[in-house]
Amino acid sequence: MLQNKIFGFVSLGCDKNRVDSEKMLGLIKERGYALTDDPSEANIIIVNTCAFLSSAREEAIETALELAEYKRGNLEKLVLTGCLPQKFIDELFEPFQEADVFLGINEYDKLLPALEECYRSGNRVNLVGAGGDTFKTQRVQTTAEHYAYLKIADGCYNHCTYCLIPKIRGKYRSYPMEQLVKEAKELGEIKELIVVAQDTTRYGEELYGENRFVSLLKKLSALENISSIRLLYCYPDVIGDELIQEIKTNEKIVKYLDIPLQHSEDRVLKLMNRKGSREKYLTLFKKLRQEIPEMAIRSTFISGFPTETEEEFTAMKAFLEEAKLTNCGFFAYSKEPDTGAARMKPQVHHATKARRVKELYAVQGEISKRFLSTFVGKELTVLCDGIDYDKKCFVGRAYFQAPDIDGKVYFHAAHAVQGENYQVKINACDEYDLYGNTEDYIL
Repeated sequence: MLQNKIFGFVSLGCDKNRVDSEKMLGLIKERGYALTDDPSEANIIIVNTCAFLSSAREEAIETALELAEYKRGNLEKLVLTGCLPQKFIDELFEPFQEADVFLGINEYDKLLPALEECYRSGNRVNLVGAGGDTFKTQRVQTTAEHYAYLKIADGCYNHCTYCLIPKIRGKYRSYPMEQLVKEAKELGEIKELIVVAQDTTRYGEELYGENRFVSLLKKLSALENISSIRLLYCYPDVIGDELIQEIKTNEKIVKYLDIPLQHSEDRVLKLMNRKGSREKYLTLFKKLRQEIPEMAIRSTFISGFPTETEEEFTAMKAFLEEAKLTNCGFFAYSKEPDTGAARMKPQVHHATKARRVKELYAVQGEISKRFLSTFVGKELTVLCDGIDYDKKCFVGRAYFQAPDIDGKVYFHAAHAVQGENYQVKINACDEYDLYGNTEDYIL
């Protein structure tokens, strides 16, 4: 029934969602179906959704509604997958008549059978909660060819009081090491493999009865097709001596850690059910820099968490000055249903949250600019990501810049190839980005 059908795909949310989407695309391609980037050409469109925040849920619904308009043309079936139906199917199924098939996070392998049933019966199909196997198919890479994400686990058992992830994705589940090594090998020549999970540093604890994160990194590093490995979502309480030494001595591991802190003040961290403290965080950063002087550290923070005082917010700004993080993201607290923090009082006014986020970005902007200014007049190794047609130059990243979340290096060159490294002389910087040229560029 799916013969000659053309598939379209929209992936929303995080890089972990992107990996799930790439596997679904692999499943479609494996069966020989055509794929298109033009929604007007598609007979079937799949929307892989995010539901982490209310804004993400709104984006998912708005995107699906916009795509449903194509049913006036070639579109026959609209599929909603991922976090939104997984958590909110009871509220979603009846009101959202525009969608024909609903799948949660564990039913991706049932995508094609669900569509066949939908065509055969003429009825809408809901398989959320039916469960399924981890589908093992070669991914269709949606990033640039020279870098890719490797999702090593799903779910989370940290149970932060502001977060819906454990109630959407369930308990932490590590993927078998041999499966991950095979998946990484099948990606082909990759300049930068970016390791992700809700918490990468806990890899293997529930599967093998002990932490196997370093063991996994050693096996991935041994692959000849992988040039470098970048680590995201490393929780501070699990970054121990073994991991630090592996990063220090393993030439393939980028000297960069993404360490989500979410706050700096002990009282708020306790309310968030985070396991760290201001003192422990600063001690960890000091140790990392002593062992690996060039270490770049990125983090994320939530401002306006319930009961957060102006004094605690001011203290967080002072923490940023002391920590001197390389890159940071700041988010206003979002009150999410079915979380402990949603019941806390008082909630911080939305205008206060917005002001605090703006001030935090201003503080970090100055810190980042001071760091970036140290490279002005020097040469820096830059991985070329392609061309920025608006700026009319090449664009790439230094080792302290991850795709999409950090700044970039804009550079002029006589010639540059995506996925290759170049020595770029840095001429200027702003709060987030660097600007320069290669030696062969002539004004």
